[in-house]
Amino acid sequence: MTTPDDLTPENPAPVPKKPAAKKAAPAKTAAATTTAKPKANAGGTKPVAKKAASPGVKPEQVKAAVKPAATKTAALKPAATPKSTAKPVTKPAAKAVAVTPAAPVITTPDVIVATPTTPEIAPPPAADWANIHAAKILERATKKPQHIGFMAQLQQKAAVYWRLTRMDRPIGTLLLLWPTLWSLWIAAKGVPSLKNLVIFVLGVIVMRAAGCVINDFADRKIDGKVERTKNRPLATGAVSSREALGLFVALCVVAFTLVLFTDPLTIKLSVGGLILAFCYPFMKRHTHLPQVVLGAAFAWGIPMAYAAEAGELHQGMWLIYLAVVLWTVAYDTFYAMVDRDDDLKIGVKSTAILFGEQDRLMTGVLQIMTLYSLMLVGNRFELGTFYYLGLVAAAGLFAYQQWLIRFRARAACFKAFLNNNWVGVVIFAGIVADYALRQAAPPA
Repeated sequence: MTTPDDLTPENPAPVPKKPAAKKAAPAKTAAATTTAKPKANAGGTKPVAKKAASPGVKPEQVKAAVKPAATKTAALKPAATPKSTAKPVTKPAAKAVAVTPAAPVITTPDVIVATPTTPEIAPPPAADWANIHAAKILERATKKPQHIGFMAQLQQKAAVYWRLTRMDRPIGTLLLLWPTLWSLWIAAKGVPSLKNLVIFVLGVIVMRAAGCVINDFADRKIDGKVERTKNRPLATGAVSSREALGLFVALCVVAFTLVLFTDPLTIKLSVGGLILAFCYPFMKRHTHLPQVVLGAAFAWGIPMAYAAEAGELHQGMWLIYLAVVLWTVAYDTFYAMVDRDDDLKIGVKSTAILFGEQDRLMTGVLQIMTLYSLMLVGNRFELGTFYYLGLVAAAGLFAYQQWLIRFRARAACFKAFLNNNWVGVVIFAGIVADYALRQAAPPA
């Protein structure tokens, strides 16, 4: 048995013991595989390394001793395969440890926070009224017909036509009726014929309706831009232009049929009334005096009524005509003052725009001239006390209207316009009372 003391430089017998080293290789391999500690190699290689490092040993012997170690190393290389299989076990642990540190927050002493600015909202574009009107026509043309009964359709149309002819607002009819009755009573000396009374009352209603229809037809493109008139049937498209013209012609035919029951002079005069009624709505595009044309149209019932009752035209009758024209210009200026702001925007002309800041003065002057003309009428036709009392009451109403329009507020101006109905009432009442008193008085 060989001991460690026998392994000397002089006795190289232990070198051939390579099988023993080979036997230790598997153990080293197993140890490297399981524990991966360097101390596991002490069983077979450390003595050789010590022998190679001992003094007196020849380099050949050292090489011979190291060679098996190299062989062992080469033999250990295949054992690296199980070692590499252990890597997937340790790789996730390495990833878990390698955490990327959060970036440091850098604070600056002066941080400017940008406040969001609200973008300026551009004003909506001006409405293209031509396109709006075309859209209404297209909508009406493409609208699917509703399956309703004939009577229901007739009722709907009748309601729209009622609004178109302003039957729901009789103020215009009354303002046209009172001067006609003045003339009829004066021409008949207080006792007009029932036939003429019925003809002219119905004629006033029909012609006023016709005037409203042709007025809305002329203003169909501008009524939608005015606050007061934007809901009229032609402006909203509830009635077509063709329907409006057809209704105007029908109403004129009815009015002319009524006139046929009078004398030839009245029939001839009716043509002038029709021309004035048709022309008035278009005057506001060409002159600042459309109210004068309206006054001429509204007063045209005076010569017609006088001619129908007296068979002639008295010269004093034209004083009544002049008084009514002046009166109409005054109260229709109040009416135009309601729409003055809208008319200035759309380019419509009126006496309210023409008078400007002198509108109160000018309407006051017109009212005074109206009263003076009516005084001349009383003098010419020898009217009495009750007539002049009617004029005094009318003067009081004119003063009240001037007080109403002192601030030129829309609602107040419209109220002053409506108040003129009572002017017509008190003057007519004075005429009727005066002739009634004459009829009741015993003959001298």
